[in-house]
Formats: sequence, C-alpha cells, structure tokens
Amino acid sequence: MAHHKPHAVCVPFPAQGHINPILKLAKILHSKGFHITFVNTEFNHQRLLKSQGFDSLNCHQSFRFETIPDGLPPSENLDATQDIPSLCKSTSETCLEPFKALLYKLNDSTTTPPVSCIVSDGGMSFTLDAADELGIPIVLFWTASACAVLAYAHYTTFLQKGIVPLKDAADLTNGYLDIVVDCIPSMKGMRLKDMPTLLRVTDANDILFNFSIQIITRAKRASAIIINTFDELEYDVLKELSSIYPLVYPIGPLHAITNSMENKDLKTLGSSLWKEETKCIEWLDSKQPNSVIYVNFGSIAVMTPQQLVEFSWGLANSNQSFLWVIRPDLVSGDSRILEPEFLESTKNTGLLAEWCPQEKVLNHPSVGGFLTHSGWNSTLESISSGVPMICWPFFSDQQTNCWYSCNKWGIGMEIEGDVNRKRVENLVKTLMVEEKGKEMREMASVWKQKAQSNVSTSLMNIDNLINQVLLRS
Repeated sequence: MAHHKPHAVCVPFPAQGHINPILKLAKILHSKGFHITFVNTEFNHQRLLKSQGFDSLNCHQSFRFETIPDGLPPSENLDATQDIPSLCKSTSETCLEPFKALLYKLNDSTTTPPVSCIVSDGGMSFTLDAADELGIPIVLFWTASACAVLAYAHYTTFLQKGIVPLKDAADLTNGYLDIVVDCIPSMKGMRLKDMPTLLRVTDANDILFNFSIQIITRAKRASAIIINTFDELEYDVLKELSSIYPLVYPIGPLHAITNSMENKDLKTLGSSLWKEETKCIEWLDSKQPNSVIYVNFGSIAVMTPQQLVEFSWGLANSNQSFLWVIRPDLVSGDSRILEPEFLESTKNTGLLAEWCPQEKVLNHPSVGGFLTHSGWNSTLESISSGVPMICWPFFSDQQTNCWYSCNKWGIGMEIEGDVNRKRVENLVKTLMVEEKGKEMREMASVWKQKAQSNVSTSLMNIDNLINQVLLRS
C-alpha cells in the first residue's frame, strides 16, 4: 500500500480570534509533513480573499483552503464579525452534513491523501460526529485560556449548586456577581463576575449558555484537547483540566513557535480578515522606547458612542503617545465619530488605524503598554512581548483572562465600572510613567522570558500530539 502523507483537516470557529491560532497550528503541522485542508465558512473565506489578495490562498499544493456554509442568511455588512449567538446556533445545527460531504469529497480525490485526522475548534463540536463516522482521531483546540476552559467546564457545577441561572436581571447590578466562587480548587479567590460572562443568564435555555455547556461536555469525546498556553503560566489549572479530559496538551505561545520555524513558503499566508495597515510600524519607529500605549479592543468587542468619547479623551488627557486601532465595526450603530477637538489635540501624539499587524506592534521597542479587551490571543501576545496591560474585558472569557492578568500574573490593571475619561487617563499615566507601571513592565519581562523558555516544552507537546494522537490510525 502506498505510503500517504498524513492529512489534517483544520476547522476554526468562524471568528478572527479563532482563525488566527488554528492557522498557526496548521502551519506547524504542515512543516512537520502534514497535508492541510483549512476549512473556513464561505462568508469568512470571501473576507480572507478580499484582505489577503485573491492569489494568496491555495498557492500551495499541500496547504489548501475549502469552505462550508455557516447556515446563516446573507450578511448586510461584509466587513464585520457576524452575530456570535446566531453563529453558534446555526453552525451546531447545520454544519455537520456539509462538513461530512467535504470529507467524503477529499477522500474521493486522487490528488489529495485521504483524511487521517481532524483538528477542530472546541466550538465546532459537530466535527466529533464526523470523526466518529470516519473512525479517525480528532483533537479539539480551545483557543481560549486554560483558566477559561476550566471555568466553562464548571458551568454545570454552578447549575447544580443553584448559583446560576440568576433569579432576575437585578442580580446583574445588585452585587450578586461579587460572590466568591469556591468550587473550583485551582481558581481560588475568583468572583462570579470573573467567570466567563455567558453564565450571566436568567433563563437556563439561553443560546450561548447552553452552547457552552454542550461543547464543553462533548469535548470529553475528543482524542485530545489542546490549548494555546504554556505550562508555567497556568500550571494548576492545566493540572485540574487533565483530571477532567483524557489528554491535555499546552502548545503555546503558538505565535512564538511559528516565528521560530523557518518555513518561508507559508510566511505570506495571513489570516487577517481586515486589511492590515503597515504605516503604524513606520510611525512607531519614530518614537522613544516604551513611550507608546497601543490600544486595540480585538475583533468582536463593540462599544457605545459614549464609551468611544470617554476612551478618546482619557487618551488625549493622559498626554501619552498612542496607537489606536479602531476597526470599521467597533462602535454600535456605526457612529465611529471622533470629535474634531480630540483629533486636533492629538494630531502630534496619536495615530489611528483600522487594523494593524498586532504581533509586530507589541514587539516594537516603542510600545510600553497595551489597552486591551483581554481576548486570549491578545493577552498571550502581550505576555510574550513583555508588555503590561490595561484591561477592559468585554465578554466571554475576557473577564477571566483579565482577572489572571491583574491578580495572578501581576501584569494588568482593570478598568472597573463604567468607562470614564478620568479613570482612563489615570490608568494610562500609571502604566506609562509611574512606578507601578515600571514594576508591571518588569514583571511582564519576566513572563516574556518564561514564555520563551517554554517554547521547547510546547514543541515537545506538539510532537507528542502528532505521534500519540494524530498519526494513530
């Protein structure tokens, strides 16, 4: 029998923060001899073609892009992240059949080796059924932090103990969320408000709440679980997760690992769904070391026009240089209107961009702080670049990442309560010019070293994942 190349089919959840890490892992597997089929939704594939250029995809014989429909009606805005609850519902209800059809098509092809394993986002758990049907190993990739995954794993515990659902909407504001959660051994001291926000429901049938419980429960069927983190960062949490799931491999920070690999032919293969502007790097080149605060709220967070105004004046009044990424769909109701006075008063200190190459920015010597929504990719990139954070978590696992950054790792400060310009101004000054900011920067550089020295362990974990799980026929 002819010896086939192993063939991994990679399926991200259809949002920017999920596509990035899975594409990085796919590149690593490709460099280790795998044929890759990367499966985006049709909607995101179109966005990717538009931002990356039509000839950038499928120029590699052994790294192909395929699509499946997401089951949603056509979107009005082609340059915005789709509605997350609708995506969760429709992918879990409609994607299995088109996905199985794609696998059979790949297996029938004479030009590609037969599919030998699946690497799926934890949020796309319909892929488990397809793997069962084909009798091949499947690895679930949780693109969140290990602490968030563990928190999700305990949603059922909170249900059993009657902590959730909330009695009524008043519980969101009356201090109920401040209760300390003591049923997760490795997460001492965390409050209910520091748990991923999808449990803040009054109705136990809420779409996202149920989706979370469904995917985390189904995850036990996977051949292994992988998480983009490293052992030293989340040691206790990873240990507890290993008692719940059969095999748990920390394989991060993935961006540091892909950067250390010399595979030039895939270097150009980007995953950004927005066009990246490069002028920010040239602008940073003209600034002093550690003098710029980088501001980016990720790909999903949406703020009110009022919050935008408060953030803008907080930045202006801090008198610090800032690079602020304001993506096209950042403000609800599409009023990305910055006041002319703000633009005038910051024309020498600030630069606004629609989207930028974040890793390059965070690694730039001029950047001394990061105002972030605390998404996991951003948090991990910040840690690996040695940049401390001001955290404004928006939803889902971001609250949990924020708590760890501020309370466990000593590299973050949270904007608590409503956003107001004074609070933003004070935190930015503290981070950029005061003693506390300097201490956090030192702590961040300690974590940067640890992230670097954990790369070899994570690489070993990736090799074990390949040999113990993915190549198991």
